[in-house]
Amino acid sequence: MKILIIGAGGREHAIAWKLAQSNRPVDIFLAPGNAGTASDYTNVPIDVMDFDRLLDFALTEAIDLVIVGPEDPLCAGIVDVFKDAGIAVFGPDKISAQLEASKDLTKQFLNKYQIPTANSFTTADFDQAKDYINQADLPIVIKADGLCKGKGVVICHSLEEAEATLKDMLLDQSFGDSASQVVIEDYLDGYEQSLLCFVSNNQLV
Repeated sequence: MKILIIGAGGREHAIAWKLAQSNRPVDIFLAPGNAGTASDYTNVPIDVMDFDRLLDFALTEAIDLVIVGPEDPLCAGIVDVFKDAGIAVFGPDKISAQLEASKDLTKQFLNKYQIPTANSFTTADFDQAKDYINQADLPIVIKADGLCKGKGVVICHSLEEAEATLKDMLLDQSFGDSASQVVIEDYLDGYEQSLLCFVSNNQLV
């Protein structure tokens, strides 16, 4: 079985390591991979956002399964590209990945289906955002709406810090289009827990 893993980080390396333990013979390719994966698997020098070349490689090599790690290509619709070509692919399609691409969209989803979440306010306007934080309780959380590679979230303990964060994101565009709007959220004190699940056909597996 030929498997193509898209990504270059430790997450993709761990996926490759686990798949290599399969009782079935597997050939594992990583695009682009990293120095660690190069010693045990086959790295392919293709950028994760170069969908045309990735698809061409998968078709040429008769790849049986594609696994996508990074958020950027998922949010840009890479899963749909492979599905349309008839290649089995693991990852959310473009519509589903928008829950990762936009914090505001996620908040709307949570509120629509009455899933508990902190109260929030979304805006692209600096003055509106400033007015909101002036009447909010501190500390308060300010988030860039879009993907920021694990960054773009600031817990502000003072109005001065909050205003500086808003200026940095909305006016100075420190995160580019990812902070074209911000989500201002109530601070929740407590333990944070992440739950990761495999989902297939709307079922947890």
